[in-house]
Amino acid sequence: MTNLRLKRAYDPPASDDGRRVLVDRLWPRGMSKEAAKIDHWARDASPSTALRKEFHGHPDRWDEFRAAYALELAQEPARSAALAIRAEAAKGVVTLLYAAKDESRNNAVALRQWLNWVAN
Repeated sequence: MTNLRLKRAYDPPASDDGRRVLVDRLWPRGMSKEAAKIDHWARDASPSTALRKEFHGHPDRWDEFRAAYALELAQEPARSAALAIRAEAAKGVVTLLYAAKDESRNNAVALRQWLNWVAN
């Protein structure tokens, strides 16, 4: 789905971000709501606290994380929250915001991959 973009929540908002959706369970540390310019906080589409804690700081377990997160996304309320994001992306650009420093291995990347898989 080309309308799904990724961006660190700490990066400045841009005019082409479209709908800005935070997909982290926790609010980005030190960021004000005004500065974040977040349109929607999709907590239910983010990994559970247990999953986040289990895999935090373990980039070597990326495939395990993605598989466990996909199982969570297949169940409610995560499924409905994620599919609502996909429905928004069908209408226009949606930027998935995340706080992680690792730009290639984070829950927003895994969520976009799952949404692209479900869409097919």
